[in-house]
Amino acid sequence: MSQKGEIISAMITYFSNDIKRVNHFLKVYSFAKAIGECEHIPSDCLEILEIAAITHDIGIREAERIYHSASGEYQQKLGPQEARKLLEPFEMSESVIERVCFLIAHHHTYHLNEGMDYQILLEADFLVNAMEDGLDQRSIHNFRDNIFKTCSGKLFLEQLYG
Repeated sequence: MSQKGEIISAMITYFSNDIKRVNHFLKVYSFAKAIGECEHIPSDCLEILEIAAITHDIGIREAERIYHSASGEYQQKLGPQEARKLLEPFEMSESVIERVCFLIAHHHTYHLNEGMDYQILLEADFLVNAMEDGLDQRSIHNFRDNIFKTCSGKLFLEQLYG
């Protein structure tokens, strides 16, 4: 089993009995991987992106327990600590864990320009959230026009949502 496979397994255990959350991170992971590969990002950046996509919503469970809310603000606040606990047993550098934690801490913050891994994570998460949240065309087009930057992400958005 690859390291990402083991991280996916750990996340499935973490979200046990929460099929919605497991399906969400698997879809975000798939879009992030596809966009990253289509955009030809460097392999080390792709590795970080994929791990961040798998773990990006790890803060939800604690946010709901502590604040009774799945708000993005609380996810960003609580997610890095939860991700660190999950990732430390895996053999990866501290710099990879730090970057993954940074991405988790900012995956609902849309005004930063913090690298391709950050940009692609935002786009992949939106591609899934647009469907799961039933966003209207105006909201989708607004996000596309203001947030999406990658050619692949824009193409996927157009092909899926028009």
